[in-house]
Amino acid sequence: MVGEYDKARKKGARSYQKAVMQGRYPFLPALDDILQDTGKLAEYPVGLKEVPLDQVVGTKTRGRQEAFADNFMPILSEKSEFAMKWDQLFEAQMEEGIRDPVKVYEYMWKFYVLEGNKRVSVLKYLDVPVIMADITRILPADHEDPAVQIYDEFVSFYNVAPLYELVFTQKGSYKKLAELLGKDLSTAWDDEDVLNLKAAYAAFEKSYLAKGGNSLSMTPADAFLIYLGIYDLSSLLQATPKEYEEKINRIWDEFLVEASDDNIAFVEDPDLHKKDGLTIPLLTPLLKKPVYTRERPLRMTFIYDKNPDVSRWIYGHELGRNQVTDSFDGLVVTEAISDCETEEDFLSAVEQAVKNSDIIFTPSSAQMDMTLKAAVAYPDVKFMNCSINLSHNAVRTYYGRMFEAKFLMGALAASECENHKIGYVADYPIFGTVANINAFAIGAALIDPYCKIHLTWTSVEGTDWRKEMEEKDIHVMSGPDLVKPTELSREYGIYRKYEDGGVYNLAMPVWDWGKYYELIVQTILNDTWPEKNAVRSDQALNYWWGMSAGVIDVILSKHLSYYSHKMVNAIKRAMLAGVIHPFAGELHAQGGQVAHKAEFVEKMTNEEIVAMDWLNDNIIGSLPKKEKLTETGIKTVKISGVIES
Repeated sequence: MVGEYDKARKKGARSYQKAVMQGRYPFLPALDDILQDTGKLAEYPVGLKEVPLDQVVGTKTRGRQEAFADNFMPILSEKSEFAMKWDQLFEAQMEEGIRDPVKVYEYMWKFYVLEGNKRVSVLKYLDVPVIMADITRILPADHEDPAVQIYDEFVSFYNVAPLYELVFTQKGSYKKLAELLGKDLSTAWDDEDVLNLKAAYAAFEKSYLAKGGNSLSMTPADAFLIYLGIYDLSSLLQATPKEYEEKINRIWDEFLVEASDDNIAFVEDPDLHKKDGLTIPLLTPLLKKPVYTRERPLRMTFIYDKNPDVSRWIYGHELGRNQVTDSFDGLVVTEAISDCETEEDFLSAVEQAVKNSDIIFTPSSAQMDMTLKAAVAYPDVKFMNCSINLSHNAVRTYYGRMFEAKFLMGALAASECENHKIGYVADYPIFGTVANINAFAIGAALIDPYCKIHLTWTSVEGTDWRKEMEEKDIHVMSGPDLVKPTELSREYGIYRKYEDGGVYNLAMPVWDWGKYYELIVQTILNDTWPEKNAVRSDQALNYWWGMSAGVIDVILSKHLSYYSHKMVNAIKRAMLAGVIHPFAGELHAQGGQVAHKAEFVEKMTNEEIVAMDWLNDNIIGSLPKKEKLTETGIKTVKISGVIES
């Protein structure tokens, strides 16, 4: 009869042989070997704790590492003294349980055994999930290493919630976990809260791995964080296993998107072609045999976080909504619900809207998390959020290539500036905004290589950008893109300010949201809106239309010279023809760094453009730190910021 040691040894032999065939080290790794070139590292005792056995991966020293294969199964002869002691430990575990803790060193989430290798081996053979261990932690030294920065955050998390099970791969994840649970990383959590988190994670991990989570390039903890962004912790503690398995199945595509290296599909121009190949002009929807009729119109609801009367951004979308209503002559019915800034107000608006909506728009990137929850809860309704570079399969995003207009405006501003100083007022450091700033700066430098762009942020607490620009003797400005409905100020777009306080407008960028929404409607009416089963499950769909679609443009003052009009229009035509692009060729960042090294015709990818976190070399200013932002600014960058959260 084959004994337990023999069975364990066969497992070890298979793992050993597999490692050899794959060119991997077939024995247990030794921590001393791993750290041999790091010098003396700080260490301190953690004490007796229960640790996950799947994170016990090696030995502290070289002594016994070759007695085990790399899966901790034994490989020494069944006639050895080692085998006899292993069998004795096995019998002890079966009779009364192994009680003596092992001694381990912890380094970067993993444990290396100093005393108790055979105990670990026996318990791993029996698939016991945890082991009691006396832990000494070794702290890594290279804090510039991104992995070490994540580990540093883990240490802060462990100090308030001593759990080893959650291993994240993205910086900020432990902080985000704490925020989702109403906690922080500086105040100790209640024991009950820690136990609830541990139990909830165990339930999630079991179901996630059963679904196939091991095949994804993310840890179960990474997936768990996505889950908690949609469902709260109680759904794992109170629901039956079948119920939370159904929840995981419902959001599985969100895991696929997060794990994908190619997780955003940018749609750069609208598809208005019918499936039979005919093209339907934009404003002649009645030529198409409609899915929707005046008796059963396409129903659209806009949920605004602010009121159009006080927000430039929302006012633009409200104008677009009204234009869509007028353009389709009863075939489209729209409704707006304003002032839904809190989650309670937002969810109330969604519950009202889904009863009578085919598609729901949320025009603020700060609404994305709430929009995602709603989209998962109501899968039969289309949801779109106005943002860029936020990857969710359940919510499609839409935005404009405003950097194209900014490039033109930078060139115009430089042509009107005598002292080589141009001011630029930005709002929030979010995806897309940095590209706008850089495109403006590059456009200006093409006209005046000596010009400097002086950057300021309205979202920084205590900013008085008008006073700042006046003190710097700056007269040509790129101000806010839009005017507030309740404000009569002319300080928007590109303008010149005279010493007597007079303002002379030169140009303004245009977000034609009416056209944008018309195009979205037309894709639905023409049946060219890709349905869910036509979109890759591991990709988010991002509509990123620009001048070629007519949704972005620049309006020039009629008082500008003929040559100014000619210059801007010439650059615009060259851009539309693909002859010129703001981010083609070599690009230089502040400090003399080369941000993009390429031939003249090679442009940055869409992903690189929207995620820019550097500023062009002719910009004076910087990206603001989160702690310097206003309350609204902090809330906005939390979802889609390009600065550290």
